[in-house]
Amino acid sequence: MRTTILPMGLLLCVALAGCTDDQDAPACDSEPVILTTSGGVDFVRTPDACFENLPDWPYEPRYVEIDGLRQAYVDEGPADGEVVLLLHGQPSWAYLYRKMIPVLVDAGLRVIAMDHLGMGRSDKPTDIASYSYLGHVDRLERFIQELGLADITLFCQDWGSLIGLKVAGDNPDWFARIAVGDGMLPVFPAGAQPLPDVENPDVVNNDLTSTFADMPAQQPEFYDENCELLMPGEAYFFDWMTYAMTAGSFHPAEVLEAMTYFDLPADEEAAYDAPFPSRVYMAGPRTFPSLINDLPGVTEQAWEGLTSFTKPFVTIWASNDPGNLGGCDTQDNFICNVPGAQGQPHARLPEASHFLQDDQGGEIAARLVDWIQGGSSMASNYQATCGLPIAADGTGTLCTGDPDCSALTADTCISDSGSAGFCTVEGCTAGSCLDPYVCCHDCNPAAEPMLPFSGSACFPPNLTSQLTGAAGCTCD
Repeated sequence: MRTTILPMGLLLCVALAGCTDDQDAPACDSEPVILTTSGGVDFVRTPDACFENLPDWPYEPRYVEIDGLRQAYVDEGPADGEVVLLLHGQPSWAYLYRKMIPVLVDAGLRVIAMDHLGMGRSDKPTDIASYSYLGHVDRLERFIQELGLADITLFCQDWGSLIGLKVAGDNPDWFARIAVGDGMLPVFPAGAQPLPDVENPDVVNNDLTSTFADMPAQQPEFYDENCELLMPGEAYFFDWMTYAMTAGSFHPAEVLEAMTYFDLPADEEAAYDAPFPSRVYMAGPRTFPSLINDLPGVTEQAWEGLTSFTKPFVTIWASNDPGNLGGCDTQDNFICNVPGAQGQPHARLPEASHFLQDDQGGEIAARLVDWIQGGSSMASNYQATCGLPIAADGTGTLCTGDPDCSALTADTCISDSGSAGFCTVEGCTAGSCLDPYVCCHDCNPAAEPMLPFSGSACFPPNLTSQLTGAAGCTCD
């Protein structure tokens, strides 16, 4: 059912998004038209007028139709150039790569920046049930196959990494090399539910305060020289899930502004909001954080693929991302576990926050060009910490199960999906762990199913960012 009755010529123009008469093209603020695929999926298509005169974005959109829904992308550079595939996260779109695309193209590379379903110029199903983690993964796989891409250099960030690394881990032969910026591929056991579902997800809540309202336009410094947060927050990922899903005030530009190091000009903020002229277009960005509950039982095989990936794998991180993806432990997890990461020019970039492509896009692109072309001008400025110091009580000893720790005071083995873990003290109290470990306790009760310990446990400081950020624990 359409939300409004329009002349047949205009409906056809909207459906094809190929109008040649500007008088017939819908205005950006026109009443949304609900279209329906042959499979019964209702969707909207952002009017082309919303994307006119965006700063530093001269690129023409291209489309691949998958299951009756258009997947949008830009394709720049020589058709026979090495392929660089750029994947954005939430709530951004390919515009995030406007500072990187020219540098990569000038180096003779073919650059493809795709908009995930519900984002950018891609079609936008209106029902949140139309979005799923595996649905995004499937569309990316089919997108790569439709375009016939091979020997891909992947750069992915945020949810682009959760989607892109799943595809890469499952199909490593498609990729020549992988670069990750402030991303991850978490593994949860089948049957777990990392966080509660958002209640009444389609009821608009106009009383929710923005979780980003207190972030200044120019970010303060969040990390010290030891990669420890200077201002540990009480942020809990479920609050972000709830805000994104239900808040009437939620719009992408507030997130981009808060989570970039530098102040975004007003016209660039407007460009990030351009795909979403009203709330009916927002089901995609609203849903993304809640897809964390789609992950249990579906990423382990892909992670195993990455831990067998011997082709080049580099991490390029922001040094000032206060979220759970920004910590050194998240970056170290790749460097220490992916074989292809050994000896690569890993970096943490100053004056960059979560959306590092916006803050330091030129620097990232220059690093990628040098890396792809086998240069040596972009040296590593970051050394990962692999392995833990062992305390006098045995905390930090490698283990695969509790029997490995049975002779230690630290008699509990904390491991993930049967992989190697470390011995620790479970049931600690604040200040009771031996240096350099800390006691993590008083976690949000809703997070208990995703925690590897009961009540409290001693952890190395560089492994605590997800416990404090995603599970609301106190670590001291």
